[in-house]
Amino acid sequence: MIVNNGADRMTLPPTAYGNNVPKMTIICSRVDPASQNIKDHLHSMREWSVVDVQCDDFEDLSTVYEYDGMRLVEVVSHHIYQDGIDRKLEECGMPASILVFASKHKSDDGRKLLTAHITGNPNAADFGGNPGELARAAPYALRSILMTMRQLSQDMDYDVSMESTHHGPTDLNVPSVYAEIGSGEEEWNDVRAGDVVARSILNIDRQKVPVAVGFGGGHYAARQSGLLFETGITFGHNFPNYQLEYVDENMFAQAVERSGADLVYLDRKAMSADDRFRIGTMANDRGLLVLREGDIREMNGIPWNLFKYVFQKAQQVCPSGRVRFADGMREYIRERISINSADMPSMKLIRLDETLVRQVGSVDRNNLVRSLQSLDVVYIERENGTVSNDLLVFKSQEVEVLLEKVINECIKILKEHYEIEYIPSENALCITDSRFSPKLATELGVPHGPMFGKLAEGHPVVIAGKTISPDMVHENILNKLTLRNVII
Repeated sequence: MIVNNGADRMTLPPTAYGNNVPKMTIICSRVDPASQNIKDHLHSMREWSVVDVQCDDFEDLSTVYEYDGMRLVEVVSHHIYQDGIDRKLEECGMPASILVFASKHKSDDGRKLLTAHITGNPNAADFGGNPGELARAAPYALRSILMTMRQLSQDMDYDVSMESTHHGPTDLNVPSVYAEIGSGEEEWNDVRAGDVVARSILNIDRQKVPVAVGFGGGHYAARQSGLLFETGITFGHNFPNYQLEYVDENMFAQAVERSGADLVYLDRKAMSADDRFRIGTMANDRGLLVLREGDIREMNGIPWNLFKYVFQKAQQVCPSGRVRFADGMREYIRERISINSADMPSMKLIRLDETLVRQVGSVDRNNLVRSLQSLDVVYIERENGTVSNDLLVFKSQEVEVLLEKVINECIKILKEHYEIEYIPSENALCITDSRFSPKLATELGVPHGPMFGKLAEGHPVVIAGKTISPDMVHENILNKLTLRNVII
């Protein structure tokens, strides 16, 4: 353990900041074995200097260390009872920009777990903090800690997971996060776990990504953890099923404000329909997007402000639809759209002829989707899985050219199933469909029943020694479709 003393000892008078700007502050507890394990590894990784703090009013304060832009504060009692520690540190001349509580995690199942979470009490305050109060979250640090934990523990037999909001302290105005080792004495003292958590704290990257408030699921938030690890979002406060009954208007508003939330995520499969509707309504009333897991995964590679803008445009034309950024559109955005612009680029709506899209989708939906994916468009899938006839494009694109490409792709798919004639000057599509005719089959003596089915499926049948081929009982039906495509 490396701790510099003597010449490197510094003294800070209370309330005198001087050049002592707010620092990332790590809180370790003397009565927490996992916290001491993490602290020992923190000391071994940096050359910390002991700080003499003149602060008699902070009785729980034990020892303070500093290194570069970080501070390590050791307290006498448990972390969960450190309400107001941000203000106490500030009064002692040690303002914090973020608080990271290095702690143990305890659970009855005894699982080996590395975890991180935000603190708060949606209801009673059985383990520190105040009832009905949430701490200010550090969602970017939460994501960074968990990502690093996962990376560094790949060869260890530990799970890595986010936890839902629970316990104290809650009376904190500085953003905070817990980083923990669980779940028993053996794990708390495991030097490998202490090393991983210490490195995860020291390497916190507060890169900004969209922040979600989560609802539903279990305490260890399996789906939310998966989204944090696998997509470009993070979470602030998260409420599992057993806490949803305490999420009223006030608790919801507090969670959004104290998380700095951009969106709401509902673990729909785990929640009741009533809770989904109730919480979704609270989000809509505040203008927050409620995104499905598929929506969040679709955001991959699309900047949040742009995704939000396009998503809202899509909701206007198909409220229950799911936005799909085609591969061609993703490439167009990367190459052509200025993400740093203050104004979102204007969009246009291509409304294809609904009958055309429905017919193409009915004969080969997969090919239709593949064709759209190759174009510079945003398309929409309805809840029933069908493709909407509404496409979104940017005003800067060659919209007329795109419309023509989409029509040509649709015609190409239909040609695999029908005789097609496209008359551009009339904006008309002639579709010749060969269909089984029960009338012709009856006239040729084919009895109603299984033989009708065989002929309809394209197989010949034999009646009284005579072969009836499918072409003998099929008739051509000509449909002329006037394409009503519009650009709005």
